[in-house]
Amino acid sequence: MNKNTTDDLRIGHGYDIHRLQQGGKLVLSGVEIADDISPVAHSDGDVVFHAVVDALLGAIGKGDIGVMFPNTDSRWRSAASRLFVQGAMEQVSSLGFAVVNVDVTILAERPKLMAMKAKMVESLAKLVGGPVNIKAGTNEGCDAVGRGEAIAAHAIVLLHRKTP
Repeated sequence: MNKNTTDDLRIGHGYDIHRLQQGGKLVLSGVEIADDISPVAHSDGDVVFHAVVDALLGAIGKGDIGVMFPNTDSRWRSAASRLFVQGAMEQVSSLGFAVVNVDVTILAERPKLMAMKAKMVESLAKLVGGPVNIKAGTNEGCDAVGRGEAIAAHAIVLLHRKTP
């Protein structure tokens, strides 16, 4: 029986937060959630995908989303964050790793997310090729997230080395 060593498993954590503004559309995990608020961001501001990218890159020791997709590069202006997840997954795969699972927590006072969670899980799972769990909570009225002025996400990713 082949036992995992510490070289066979990698874990990464990611976090993202964006201020919210009136108008535009809010996209989370590649799914349009609302069409009356949007994040203030260089790309589409998908906090779920951004947190997942940071977690993936962290797990393989490749920095963060700003290293791979800098907001100073005009190529990424208004870009769909799906491209960032795809790019990070290419890095993960090229180093011989695959996703064991992804766990995401979204923090938002608005909009309510329960009805959209299944679509968000499906969208992210297709990109990472592994099981995904998405939770949503509020900040109970505390800070910018709690006042409905921002939205944030945390992601944890576990990777394993693929066997040849």
